[in-house]
Amino acid sequence: MSRKAPMAWALALLASLSACGSCNDMALDQGTSADGGAHATSAQLTPEQSAKVLARVGDVTITLGDYVAALEHMDQFDRLRYQSPERRKELLNEMIDVELLAREATAKGYDKDPLAQQELRAILRDALLNDARKGLPSPAEIPDEDVRAFYEAHKADYRDPERRRVGAIVVKDEATAKAVLEQAKRATATEWGQLVRDKSVDSQAKANVPLDLAGDFGMVAPPGDSRGDNPRVPEEVRAAVFEAAKVGDVVDHVVKSGDLYYVVRFSQKSDPHERSLAEADRSIRVRLSQDKMRARDDEALKSLRAQFPVQIDEKALEQVHVDAQPADAGAGD
Repeated sequence: MSRKAPMAWALALLASLSACGSCNDMALDQGTSADGGAHATSAQLTPEQSAKVLARVGDVTITLGDYVAALEHMDQFDRLRYQSPERRKELLNEMIDVELLAREATAKGYDKDPLAQQELRAILRDALLNDARKGLPSPAEIPDEDVRAFYEAHKADYRDPERRRVGAIVVKDEATAKAVLEQAKRATATEWGQLVRDKSVDSQAKANVPLDLAGDFGMVAPPGDSRGDNPRVPEEVRAAVFEAAKVGDVVDHVVKSGDLYYVVRFSQKSDPHERSLAEADRSIRVRLSQDKMRARDDEALKSLRAQFPVQIDEKALEQVHVDAQPADAGAGD
């Protein structure tokens, strides 16, 4: 659970829900938060304040500590919904409804359902990993020297290659493709778009876009550069677009890929660019922060596997077959 969630309106929350005058006197961190208010979290509640009962549901109680914890788990912008007393009471009623439904579900044995058990395990997993990650630096807290060292060691990753935008007319036979190619070579941008709509069998050919954007397959980097992969563009088409001399040119031959034929147009380009340290700074910080998080997760799992030896029945696993077809496919035929 986060202990730093900003709640500028926490004083009003505690005063209106706790009915406890001492809550107004509790120690608060008056540092300015992202939304300009004060911080107040369950970490600042005394045990007595945290135990204050807001509601009873049968023999179960919902305390002030439970309520503040629920708020702390919310996104900052979700918490903003609960600034008024009416909305705060609405949240308490939602918590009561959850408790009522959970009790009834448990009484009916739904908690024993394999899916419910799996979801519970996932919640417990996340709670344990979040605890293991405590103390890790946020991206903003990564030291500048670490960012610079990573940048210098991975400069090639920040050299963006030239990227070209692919336009294509897709047809099913070579003869049609050659005829379309001759028309495309003489076509203006608008005429090209009309050819796309008239001739292309691609699923996006008749998309509601301006004619000069028709037949757009997106950007690609030179063949062999994985950063420029585009699932819509076959490798043969990707190679062909880099044969064109200048923007607006149509490749002078038909390109075959699989059972389809492509008339390819080089419609736009993005020049090569080497990102500076300043430009790469944020992405590097996020990368290093995530690397530290993964390392901490791996360390926790390694320790657990040492405590609880894992055995896998490979032969049994081989007998599992996954049917990619939805269970209800074909229903109603």
